[in-house]
Amino acid sequence: IIPIMITKEQRSESTDPQQVVMVNLSCLLLKNLDNVGSCRSLRVCILADNFISTIDALITCVHIVKLDLKGNQITQLPGVVFWDSLRRLQLLHLHDNNIGTRKNIEGLSGCPNLTALTLYDTPLSLKGNYRHCIINSIWSLKALDNFVVSDEEIIENWILPLHFKTLCHHFYLNLYPAAKMVCRPSCAP
Repeated sequence: IIPIMITKEQRSESTDPQQVVMVNLSCLLLKNLDNVGSCRSLRVCILADNFISTIDALITCVHIVKLDLKGNQITQLPGVVFWDSLRRLQLLHLHDNNIGTRKNIEGLSGCPNLTALTLYDTPLSLKGNYRHCIINSIWSLKALDNFVVSDEEIIENWILPLHFKTLCHHFYLNLYPAAKMVCRPSCAP
């Protein structure tokens, strides 16, 4: 497989979609992903800050390891069958979307290797017991919203020393470092 990255500037160039392993289509005002689904070798898919509301077209991209959907218009995620097909997915950015209830993300439990997830700045993240519910429904998760999962979040009623507590500064992990890409002025980072 030839590693190819498609940027905004390269969109018009002729590239075999079957060989594309990375796409960065951020800040392009995209509404659908029909063409991205033809990139069957895709490993890294960056679709941040668009107008995407559904991601069903990505079901054919079974090699994805990192999927960045930050800042779109997603309210509901696909079901377990979709996420089970993305068996290699490890890092998923969903922050700054309009995901409001746990029911909207139930399918993520079918993603067997998901180790890091961002859901901050969503209506769901404002609900009580949010971290506990997400962590205990996605068993493979090791980090949620820039913090490593604490044993205290997994095992109920277990009291740990301060430096092992949930959201302790020792457990901070920047899951979404500042992007090197510059968006158009209308699309703030």
